[in-house]
Amino acid sequence: MLTISNINKTFFPGTVNERKALNGLNLEMKKGDFVTVIGSNGAGKSTLLNAISGRLIMDSGNISIAGTTVNRMPEHRRARYVGRVFQDPLAGTAPNLSIEENLSLALLRGKKRGLGSALTSRRRELYKQELAKLELGLENRLTAKVGLLSGGQRQALSLLMAGYTQPKIMLLDEHTAALDPQRAELVTTLTQKIVADGGLTTLMVTHNMEQAIRLGNRLIMMHEGQIMYEASEETKQKLTVRDLLGEFAKIKGATLSDKAMLG
Repeated sequence: MLTISNINKTFFPGTVNERKALNGLNLEMKKGDFVTVIGSNGAGKSTLLNAISGRLIMDSGNISIAGTTVNRMPEHRRARYVGRVFQDPLAGTAPNLSIEENLSLALLRGKKRGLGSALTSRRRELYKQELAKLELGLENRLTAKVGLLSGGQRQALSLLMAGYTQPKIMLLDEHTAALDPQRAELVTTLTQKIVADGGLTTLMVTHNMEQAIRLGNRLIMMHEGQIMYEASEETKQKLTVRDLLGEFAKIKGATLSDKAMLG
């Protein structure tokens, strides 16, 4: 479903601020894989997600989604393949539009159609059914402005919207980091449900090592733009936070504390 071959990205090349964000990175994901990504700040985690989504164009290398090479495909065209939820609950929704209008935008992602064509009685009934799965009562607030929702409600809606059209790849960029523990756990539970129900191929960046171990069937650790450690499903089931800290300590020249990993 996703093949990344030897991708490279350098910021500010040829200057004193030159920084190699991705350095010959390779990654393959099969349909239905749920891979969690950890690493210290500056490891290249968000740059990797930006490369996949098309927000950043790579200097070299290849990215293929479901057999389609997307190297030079702009972000708005890649949206038909990719769903994404950001750390900031404000980033994934349009606050001045209603819940039903936001869901319509998600439904029409990557299509050249007007918003009004999606706001039919039949569509509204479908929206209610999908919102009811969140168990937040949002199915009774279709016309409410999204800007009036709490952070947890907005992030849950963003998650639903990202998976609504069954994207080839779901990207989760520290999507629970800005929430309080109770709402973070709610969104984590919803993540597991939406990914499992949809059989979505998912790449999730997190600073929370316990979450990285608990979710998904594979885990990768990044450092200086490369994948330095990978845990298979079998290995992941036995992993502990202490194990992950130990693996990072093995990386030459790298030191990392639990506090640093947790952001």
